[in-house]
Amino acid sequence: MRKIAFNISKIIVGVLFIFSGLIKANDPLGFGYKLQEYFDVFHMSFLGGMATGIAILLCVLEIVLGALLLLGFWAKKVTAGLLAIIIFFTFLTFVSAAFKVVTSCGCFGDAIPLTPWQSFSKDLVLLVLIIYLFVNRNLIQPIVADPKVQQILLAVVLLASTGFGIFTYSTLPVLDFLPYKIGANIPELMKIPEGAKGDEYAIMYNMHNKKTGEKKVMSDKDYLKTEIWKDENWEITGDPDKVLVKKGYEPKIKDLQISDASGTDYTKELIENPYYNFIIVAYNLNETNDRAIAEFNALALNAAEQYNIRTVLLTSSSASDAAVFSKQMKLFAEVFYADAVPLKSMVRSNPGVLLLKNGVVINKWHYHTMPSFDKLAEKYFNK
Repeated sequence: MRKIAFNISKIIVGVLFIFSGLIKANDPLGFGYKLQEYFDVFHMSFLGGMATGIAILLCVLEIVLGALLLLGFWAKKVTAGLLAIIIFFTFLTFVSAAFKVVTSCGCFGDAIPLTPWQSFSKDLVLLVLIIYLFVNRNLIQPIVADPKVQQILLAVVLLASTGFGIFTYSTLPVLDFLPYKIGANIPELMKIPEGAKGDEYAIMYNMHNKKTGEKKVMSDKDYLKTEIWKDENWEITGDPDKVLVKKGYEPKIKDLQISDASGTDYTKELIENPYYNFIIVAYNLNETNDRAIAEFNALALNAAEQYNIRTVLLTSSSASDAAVFSKQMKLFAEVFYADAVPLKSMVRSNPGVLLLKNGVVINKWHYHTMPSFDKLAEKYFNK
């Protein structure tokens, strides 16, 4: 019975670590964005530039440790490594949940969004299982005893996991779990269905009894229901707090607003264009790939001249920076502005390109994988 329980625990931990590592390695740039949030919380912003590299290394570490656990190799070192990692992650998720500093830990990327407390609970369960494995590590037996074969298998897992992370970083996620994935209808994803309830809030009053000195907090509903306002001894002190009582319907795309340099809203006009149109996304112009921008600019010119296709560039950089950049690069594409968060979700590339029609994402590309204009015309515009 003990051996069965141990093997089940080993399989659960190993599979979960491999799954978690693969899901995050599928989108290392997204995981890197999440790490930047943690770096800011712990006043380690100097690590921000290395966030994606650290993200890939953590993914590789998770996959390798999970695989080695299942293979039964180097039991003492592997269980010690797993224990160190889960203690670290448990601490992070507790800080996120208790102090509400990071709304999602990114444990399973965007594939399985977890609340901070769900993440912490998951890590607590894993912590118990890994402690159990560490204490009973002598029960772990390797599936292959030959040291050379063990080293070869380690090298295979290490190279495969590292290669996968670098591949998805250099192209795009193999599986896209973001709202702007190919086939997504952006206008529809921004709508709240008729009859759907929005967020429900309560106004909380800080009450003070002038006679007894008693203090208490009560909602606006209780304030009226109990008619405490009739008692002259009770008074409201300070400013009332607005507290979320019940989460309402939330559209998958809730934060996309596109404007020009003067602040005029162009969201509806751009995303509901009934014809083919290109959206170049370069959320940070200071860090974008200039060569790729130049190539996209040439594509925009050809598309306009030959097929009257509109191309716009979306950025979260300031209008002054964009003006300098546009002049320097001699941009043909119109420049519009949006918050960095939705732009990072549109395409995991800086810059990247979306091909839209009627608000639907027809296709999207990393600048490394952007096809030639002739191939685009053959596949889409000549039909």
